[in-house]
Amino acid sequence: MKIGIDTFGCDHGKSGLGNYLLNFINNIPADCGHSIELFGSELDRYIYKSEIEKTYVSVNVPDTLKAERKWHKRRIKAFLQKNNYDVVLFPAVENVIPKKFATKSIAVLNSIYSTTVKNLKHGERKQFKKGLERVHVIIASSQYIKDDLVQNGFDEKKIHVVYNGIDHKVFFPVLDTESEYVEIKPFAIKKPYFIYGSRLSGQEKKHIELIKAFNLFKKNTGLPHRLVIAGNDGDYSEEIKNAAYNSEYSSDIFITGFFPFESLPKLYSGATACVFPSVNEGVGLPILESMACGIPVLCSNAGALKEAGADAPVYFNSDDVEEVAAKMKLIVEDNNLYKQKVDDCLNRANHFNWKSTVDETFKIIEDLYNQN
Repeated sequence: MKIGIDTFGCDHGKSGLGNYLLNFINNIPADCGHSIELFGSELDRYIYKSEIEKTYVSVNVPDTLKAERKWHKRRIKAFLQKNNYDVVLFPAVENVIPKKFATKSIAVLNSIYSTTVKNLKHGERKQFKKGLERVHVIIASSQYIKDDLVQNGFDEKKIHVVYNGIDHKVFFPVLDTESEYVEIKPFAIKKPYFIYGSRLSGQEKKHIELIKAFNLFKKNTGLPHRLVIAGNDGDYSEEIKNAAYNSEYSSDIFITGFFPFESLPKLYSGATACVFPSVNEGVGLPILESMACGIPVLCSNAGALKEAGADAPVYFNSDDVEEVAAKMKLIVEDNNLYKQKVDDCLNRANHFNWKSTVDETFKIIEDLYNQN
């Protein structure tokens, strides 16, 4: 079987979708028994590298999301047929998806449908909706995402839940108890600190509420902790940066901008805790990666985070700034709770691995291929 994998829409590896594809490609077994071919931007040829034998087809499309969407709307059908793919995997359908499918195809959805459509323009929304209606199979990365799709009228029979994995060769506790700083070039981040890793996009990420909670935590405790916010700029960057700048504790708030994926384990491991207030997560992978690094997680009780974290995190209502600040204070001051949550988080993280994700996905690919 010849499997095509679309790299368009994955932000050249610099987003959650890009990390999904990187991990997926890196965990395909060498003896999978199928021919794997990636297609997309010429730049992606050098980003999505792995040890498996595969080919890459460069597509001459301008490096803009608008151009990529147009190509998926008008030209991809002929491209797929020309390259004789038996099944095609689309890992970033939130960004790019065809409206029609002549080739057997699978859409991987890592975000909440009902929220995603609100952020799309009319034409983009129509293409996204039609694409998901017509694609042969949808892989939802959580039960929460599947339930949302069903509530919006999509066929439950064609939706399969396959959880994202964690690369435990990358995400594990990096112990350095003696150093006062976490050295990650070009940064030297002073301990102790809380970490929130998320793109600066949208009010639902609750960056500003977290900054307000941090202000209250500092005021109530007088502790030396800092707040590190790591993530690409997005359409809410200016508001978040203004909130940090205007904070009474602005000197203790550090916004890193894009943070290299390979450096995240060290950043997580050096933190006192991960505080993750986003209320719009369909997967919750950042909290799982934090757990795997051996730190407690404090997170929102909304979205798919409870599904991902189960009983391991300390949960809060992200809109209740006082509650968030109180939970931050609690995890710092209650040493017994801290140790218990470290153990709980490590145990929960062990339930997730990329081998299982890839194996389950390939089973779905093979089942689709064998259908008449």
